[in-house]
Amino acid sequence: MAVQKTKVSPSRRNMRRSHDALTGPSIAIEPSTGETHLRHHISPNGFYRGKKVIQKSDD
Repeated sequence: MAVQKTKVSPSRRNMRRSHDALTGPSIAIEPSTGETHLRHHISPNGFYRGKKVIQKSDD
């Protein structure tokens, strides 16, 4: 069983936990349409980096 050698102070414990916070998803704004989408994904209308990459059947 692992037993610590010395007591860890609350300050040091909290410094270790400082990188454990969760962050939200990275959101990008499509320059041509202004839509928001996940980074490195196409927008809902099929645009990626200002270019139409997917043609929908209703377009």
